[in-house]
Amino acid sequence: MKYILPTLGAIAATGLFAFSSVSYTANAKDTSSRVDTFKQLELFADVLARVRTEYVVDVDDAELIEGALNGMLQSLDPHSSYINPEAFKRMQTTTSGEYGGLGMEVTTESGVVKVVAPIDDSPAKDAGIKAGDYITEIDGESILGVSLNEAVDRMRGKPGEPITITVIRGEEDPLEFDLVRAVIKSRKTKWEVKDGVGYLRIPQFNEQTYETLEGAVKALKKEFNGNIPGIVLDLRGNPGGLLDQSVKVSSAFLDGGEVVSTRGRRADDVTRLSAKNGELVKGVPLVVLIDGASASASEIVAGAVQDRNRGIVLGMTSFGKGSVQAVVPLRGGRDGALRLTTQRYYTPSGRSIQGTGITPDISVAASADDGKDNHRLSESDLPNSIQNELATEDAEVEIKIEYPPEGFDEDGDYQLDRAIQILKDGSYKTKLAELQ
Repeated sequence: MKYILPTLGAIAATGLFAFSSVSYTANAKDTSSRVDTFKQLELFADVLARVRTEYVVDVDDAELIEGALNGMLQSLDPHSSYINPEAFKRMQTTTSGEYGGLGMEVTTESGVVKVVAPIDDSPAKDAGIKAGDYITEIDGESILGVSLNEAVDRMRGKPGEPITITVIRGEEDPLEFDLVRAVIKSRKTKWEVKDGVGYLRIPQFNEQTYETLEGAVKALKKEFNGNIPGIVLDLRGNPGGLLDQSVKVSSAFLDGGEVVSTRGRRADDVTRLSAKNGELVKGVPLVVLIDGASASASEIVAGAVQDRNRGIVLGMTSFGKGSVQAVVPLRGGRDGALRLTTQRYYTPSGRSIQGTGITPDISVAASADDGKDNHRLSESDLPNSIQNELATEDAEVEIKIEYPPEGFDEDGDYQLDRAIQILKDGSYKTKLAELQ
């Protein structure tokens, strides 16, 4: 099995390997349960036979069974699914190779494909597609009600091929975007000096993330002659990816200690993952930027930094994906694979962010307050989302959000400006001390 923290639709990932077997002794209860199961399987076979013989048009058995498998798995949670052999082959290229597509993370909401986040430097991002857009048509053909896998397959294709996407955005009239499919490469860590401090941007967690982060840190050290005054780590819009990479990235900022723990169905199924000793930027002030599209591996890094009091987390509450999926090839991949949620993950202090997300230490909005109740898309909004077993029924604490001041340039980046200001005006140490 391959343990992953997959992105939310368009990109799947390989990750840590683990193998296990379970044995048990049958008892009367097991026997009764198996009898009930066989009866249900007989019902399935009966329905399949009737569809094959009596449905108004001819049907494809393989498509029917694949639909049934996905229906079963997606009734569990939004991240479990069956991957057919062709899709499994394509999936294996998304973190280590390249593919032709539009470059956006998507999910489904009430049968409609919804954009979680466009990927940096992609056709989708460049065209102006935004998080929260609903995709209703592809090349003039409705995709309402189609499976997420089918929608993603339609958007992918040969680089250079044109495609038209129709989206619904808020109360606006439908918008059409004419795009050209491009090779979507695994995104690397970016670095630059912004107003006298170091800036690191991680767009996703793939096989190259830590390696490119290490190179970016070396470049910053050289730029600052070995004395970096502060770092902004930008994880906004980062949908996640590989679990092991989130631990390695955390190791760059933590000198050993726990980063994350994963817990499965059984009480003894607990794994604790720790940072390596010898952080890359020891003692350098750190501000981590997150938003509503920061998910999965991004939340692991932000949660570890927050719980370990290593830095300040700034921005908006993250997406809240706190589960881990295992990708299990079926007959060596000849029959495709099973993506199954097998564990939840927890921050070093034992918090589960499933459905609730990481609440930043300083809540700062990217755009001005328009007076509307702009509900963010989160894990808890997805159909059959797993509940947070640690969540309480207490009244929600009202979060004070800081908005850009009147007249702030809409093309500016207020969250980044605030992060830089905190690192430069002396308030960083004061705020960090308050959080202890």
